[in-house]
Amino acid sequence: QVQLVESGGGLVQAGGSLRLSCAASGRTFSSYTMGWFRQAPGKEREFVAAISWTGGRTSYADSVKGRFTISRDNAKNTVSLQMNSLKPEDTAVYSCAASRRIQPIVVLASEYDYWGQGTQVTVSS
Repeated sequence: QVQLVESGGGLVQAGGSLRLSCAASGRTFSSYTMGWFRQAPGKEREFVAAISWTGGRTSYADSVKGRFTISRDNAKNTVSLQMNSLKPEDTAVYSCAASRRIQPIVVLASEYDYWGQGTQVTVSS
């Protein structure tokens, strides 16, 4: 069992930056692929970024590539999402998730086993 708690959301102007963090409980954090997803009002949840167990592989949605960076610290059981050059269309609830799948990168929400409660990110124009 893994419990995930996000932090770092808030209100920022377009062009600004935010750093989201996700703290995980459990001694097997390093064996999970981790991901970030977001859901805007009235829209489907969408993949944002994922990182492999060791942090050696990452994957990003095209909409955030070059602006967002995912990272993890297995010693501290945390995964982070650095978000730069934010746009109003990035406004959403952001959730981190953990997957037990054996592949290093997981992009489908259905393949994640544990979810955090989410943190609101609002980007004003």
